[in-house]
Amino acid sequence: MPERRWLIPLAFAAIYVIWGSTYLAIRFAIETLQPFFMAGVRFVVAGTLLYIWARVRGEERPSAVQWRAAAILGGLLLLGGNGLVSWAELRVDSGLAALLVSTVPLFVVLLEWIGPRAVRIGPPKRLVAAGIFAGLSGIVILVGPGELLGERVDLIGAGALVLASLLWSFGSTLSRKLPLPSSPALGTAMQMLAGGSLLLLVSSLTGELARVDLGAVSQKSALALAYLIVFGAILAYTAYVFLLRHVAVAKVATYAYVNPIVALLLGWGMAGETLNGRTLLAGAIILGAVILITTQRRAPKAQPSEGEQLVASAETREPGTLCPANES
Repeated sequence: MPERRWLIPLAFAAIYVIWGSTYLAIRFAIETLQPFFMAGVRFVVAGTLLYIWARVRGEERPSAVQWRAAAILGGLLLLGGNGLVSWAELRVDSGLAALLVSTVPLFVVLLEWIGPRAVRIGPPKRLVAAGIFAGLSGIVILVGPGELLGERVDLIGAGALVLASLLWSFGSTLSRKLPLPSSPALGTAMQMLAGGSLLLLVSSLTGELARVDLGAVSQKSALALAYLIVFGAILAYTAYVFLLRHVAVAKVATYAYVNPIVALLLGWGMAGETLNGRTLLAGAIILGAVILITTQRRAPKAQPSEGEQLVASAETREPGTLCPANES
């Protein structure tokens, strides 16, 4: 709509900068908050607010089957995806976390090629296969021997991030087949509530809750958590859905290439994180592979999965923000 055109650049700024900054916000939040507890609180609060908003707007009450689907996706995307990212940032810089998470499109293609039958659709094109090989090569460079281009990434933290990306990718592909509400906001709220509850359960089972001392939470961590709830989970999501309705999907998907760069620069500029030759080389290879994969997968007559029905898809996104469609 012409009268809303001025909102488009603001919405792009939101998904570029806010989603790129969530990695640094997670790092600040877990300085004095336990990672699974922090993520659980984040999504339970954001999910509650979104759910109330959706129901006030007249959305129908979800069925038990839809809640079950939301619980499955919340477990994969938020517990497995965001929870592991939050935990991994205890050991890995926020910028490197964003870089490894940007490999989600690579894992989506692999799952569609050699994954479970429920998500398999066939082999990729040659150029997409080349992008997969390049992306895997970038990961190897990032976590390879310490003598190669500077200090390597912590292997346990990197492994957790790769697993988070794999679980996020599986949840994204599986979401196309699960029964969810037609309303993106309602579906997202349900996944946030289910995933946030699972995160708090894991926090309890791992002993995190017993170690939580709210009196010791720093102002920086509290503000970072508030930022993740209001800006990362609600405002940026709203901007994303707005863009999908007013701008070509291919343009909206460019956030997948910008977010890791924003995260790397913010981590370097605001948290003193290191940018060495290894990171820059691996980052260039991984982002090049992601661009190749996401552009080559688009057929002339078909929109990318993230645009289709607003469902979680192969486009990258921080497992800290749900993929729209059903969610975030």
